[in-house]
Amino acid sequence: MKKILLLGSGGREYTMAWKISQSPITHQLFIAPGNGGTDTFGRNVPIDINDIEGIKHFVESEQIDLVIVGPEEPLVNGLADLLEEIGIAVCGPCKAGAMLEGSKAFAKEFMMEFGIPTASYRSFDSSEINEAKKYLHSLKAPYVIKADGLAAGKGVIISEKLDEAEEALNSILINKKFGKSGSKVVIEEYLKGIEFSVFIATDGMHYALLPEAKDYKRINEGDTGLNTGGMGAVSPVPFFSDELKSKVIHQIIEPTLDGLKKRGISYRGFIFFGLILVDDQVYVIEYNCRLGDPETEVILPRIEGDFLALCLSVAEGKLSEMIPVNVTPQAASTVMLVSGGYPEAYKKGFEIHIPEALPEHTLVIHAGTIKKESKLITNGGRVISVTALAPRLREAIDKSYDAIRKICFEGMYYRRDIGYEFLK
Repeated sequence: MKKILLLGSGGREYTMAWKISQSPITHQLFIAPGNGGTDTFGRNVPIDINDIEGIKHFVESEQIDLVIVGPEEPLVNGLADLLEEIGIAVCGPCKAGAMLEGSKAFAKEFMMEFGIPTASYRSFDSSEINEAKKYLHSLKAPYVIKADGLAAGKGVIISEKLDEAEEALNSILINKKFGKSGSKVVIEEYLKGIEFSVFIATDGMHYALLPEAKDYKRINEGDTGLNTGGMGAVSPVPFFSDELKSKVIHQIIEPTLDGLKKRGISYRGFIFFGLILVDDQVYVIEYNCRLGDPETEVILPRIEGDFLALCLSVAEGKLSEMIPVNVTPQAASTVMLVSGGYPEAYKKGFEIHIPEALPEHTLVIHAGTIKKESKLITNGGRVISVTALAPRLREAIDKSYDAIRKICFEGMYYRRDIGYEFLK
């Protein structure tokens, strides 16, 4: 029997746990810390994802065979390196590989070195704030400013006004709005186009292309309002043609993997390519060193086959032995239900009502939930995601919304236009 530890507590980790539970490999699954729904598929363990010593003690005492890391922060902090030193297989990159997400300046330098298309840029630290402002003056609006390190999805500021952009620089570099994550900033050219995401699993030598997705970050319909962790996603992406796929593979994926090898970085895990299509050219906006959320909620339901076997083959460097990842032609949509007030101040602790009978091929994915006295309670900003599969995207979207109308909790909010630009 394989003993598996899955780290994380969101919708991404719930979906991973759900998919792992379908594996024919005999296994015991632990989820740390998990949420109000993950205990359906394994045992929740009250360990924080950044408690590296606690995780190390648990994997040694329980004789864990594989650790699958959902979120980015433990990877950027070097968890995979520590576990591999004590002989534990990890599906998640080493600290050096996780720098693709952990430092935007590192990622930009990497892309420039290996000829990977991205927006032009310059990086600055606090001692260079005057040079940073001069560089802003050389650009046209909108102005894009990014805190270098991890900032919980809030480190990117896009401003139409030069004075607001200068104030953002002061806020990040001088007033330390994002702490150490803002010790450096990247200022880059604004690219206008349509965004989408591509994902691979890699053992450092070989890779498997996973389903692509398009997510929706803004809180309100029409992609307006504040940025969030994600309000929904669809897969496949209707404009992701064979020609575009070929460009992404040859101009972005393969040069990225070649660059990692040339840097001497053994990368075993997932890579998320945040991309933008401008006319007929594709550019990298960002790398992530893990699967996306809420994209995972539409990617994994479309994968046919054994996700646990895929994670094991990545961690053990045996991806070449893996049967190719097959993807269902069915479409998937997911819509996130969030707490009122999110992504700013919100209340939690409200009971969630979910009926037992929901449309066929519909999956209710727990994110910010917790169980208290046999009741399911809201415990975060993004509470539940509702995923549906159907032969066509319109049907999948309609099924997601049909299920949502049967779910309720106080202050529940969701966008009503996920995927709709593809239905015109």
